[in-house]
Amino acid sequence: MNAYDEYMRGIVTPMRKELTDHGFKELLTPEDVNEHISEAKGTTLAVINSVCGCAAGLARPGVIEALNSTEAKPDHLVTVFAGQEKEATAQMRSYFDEVPPSSPSVAVLKDGQLAYFIPREQIEGYSVEFIRDNLKQALEQVAE
Repeated sequence: MNAYDEYMRGIVTPMRKELTDHGFKELLTPEDVNEHISEAKGTTLAVINSVCGCAAGLARPGVIEALNSTEAKPDHLVTVFAGQEKEATAQMRSYFDEVPPSSPSVAVLKDGQLAYFIPREQIEGYSVEFIRDNLKQALEQVAE
């Protein structure tokens, strides 16, 4: 591992932990993504994580608050990390290629099919409360 990779690993560790501490499973390889999508029944909440400030200050807190404030809990919580596991991220995005790549972003999938998508454009510049309420409403609609 080179110095850059080591440096980035140290930087992203707490960013990963923020989601994994709340029950998210990291999908680190394209095979992990394919296995999850092919086997997951019900609702999957997939967070495309990122090192940017809007991921740290808005996306991750908004997602966690949404999960804490709704009865419509997804069956599966997964995450890929843009810029880190590039192949896994590309594979996840291939399941909703009708939307442009965006990170951070949040996808709600129902039985492996995209049901709702929150792109960076609906995260950056918005409040944590807006993101929370947007995702909470999406989860409740998909659960119906």
